[in-house]
Amino acid sequence: ALIPLLAITSPAGTANDGHETPMSLVAHLDPWAHAAVVLLAIGGVLLAGHWLSTPLFRFLARSGLREVFTASALLVVVGIALLMSLVDLSPALGTFLAGVVLANSEFRHELESDIEPFKGLLLGLFFITVGAGIDFGLLSAEPLRVLGLTAVLLVVKGGLLIGLGRLFGMAGPDRWLLALGLAQAGEFAFVLSGFAVQSGALGADDAATLSLVVALSMLATPLLFIAYERLIGTSADEDSGPADTIDHEGAVIIAGNGRFGQIVNRLLLGAGVTTVVLDHEAAMIETLRRFGIQAFYGDATRPDLLESAGIASARAIVIAIDDRDRAVELARHVKRHHPNVAVYARAYDRSHLYLLRKAGVDTAEREMFEGSLRLGMATLRGLGLHPHRVERMAHAFRRHDQAGIEQLYALWDENATLSENRAYLARAREHAATLSTQMEADRTHRATDAGDGWAGPPPPPAGHDPETGR
Repeated sequence: ALIPLLAITSPAGTANDGHETPMSLVAHLDPWAHAAVVLLAIGGVLLAGHWLSTPLFRFLARSGLREVFTASALLVVVGIALLMSLVDLSPALGTFLAGVVLANSEFRHELESDIEPFKGLLLGLFFITVGAGIDFGLLSAEPLRVLGLTAVLLVVKGGLLIGLGRLFGMAGPDRWLLALGLAQAGEFAFVLSGFAVQSGALGADDAATLSLVVALSMLATPLLFIAYERLIGTSADEDSGPADTIDHEGAVIIAGNGRFGQIVNRLLLGAGVTTVVLDHEAAMIETLRRFGIQAFYGDATRPDLLESAGIASARAIVIAIDDRDRAVELARHVKRHHPNVAVYARAYDRSHLYLLRKAGVDTAEREMFEGSLRLGMATLRGLGLHPHRVERMAHAFRRHDQAGIEQLYALWDENATLSENRAYLARAREHAATLSTQMEADRTHRATDAGDGWAGPPPPPAGHDPETGR
């Protein structure tokens, strides 16, 4: 909207190339008036879209014709693009505003699904067109100038992003990731450069150089990510700040206090067991402290931090960190150097469970197994099965799954993918077939549930609170 103010116009009000824009409503206006009309047009589109799009699409939805619904959405896009053209704005800016309008509609999910094929096709066409229009001959003609401008763009924008990251309290590695991930110019720069040429604010030669610089900055982004991984990402733990001084000891050390570790910690504290919580996310530690929970910031996989947390005198450690590999390494370290400490670990899946078992953990539980099983039980009860039968089936499923874990562990190979381990896959298929047979036998069991002497759990007393148990 402000670009026309930068234009160098002739006394007749035409652009610097001497040609008026066809079907333009603002060609003969002064720059300040042009900018005002543009602002009014954009504001009008957004307001009209906010108040008119919802009743329009409600009316179209009642017709039940999906083709009309899709065509109307495309008509809105084309219409707004045409309106922007009439005020000398880029049609691409119009489609952007149309996207804002449609995204605020209550039918946005249906619209997104209907327009998705068009979006993919036209977005690809846009980038092909932009790429075909870039003059890479400028790079060979003036390599120092083009590469220098690209470097200046990346450095200046990256520096601003680092400053913003520091202003908003981001950690050092996160600031670098923000800066390197967004230091390049966006694809909307191609739209702005084209509109700047059309408005007479930028010459054609300068626009060609700008497009090349933008393209090179985008091409440099993967290289910046590689540099981050090798130079900064590998030392993120060291740069994330010093660990807390631990002045508290407990019977159990909990490594990681995410959604899994929190439940374990609450249970232990409720049972009167003292715990020491370690977590590498400072925000999480601050939140726990506000609730009066003793927690310390630091990487639980560091041997010195474990020592200061009292691993030598602890009775057990609960490993609930998110990194699978580091969880296994932590289990190996504790079992090697502190064999008297019981190790309990959270496993993501069966392969991780096997890795933890091989590392020597005393008990490992898959994080979603019990929750998934209980939800399945609730579904069966909702379908009308007797609660006693559901309990029996759940116990049978649990026993069957545990037996499968033991049998498949003998065939599991940590150095081979499951798709390559034919013996493991064959045994897993056999085991799955036995589950179907076993559950079918239980389903057709002729003994009545009432005959088993159990009629379901007793109803809770009046005023019972399921959260507190009182």
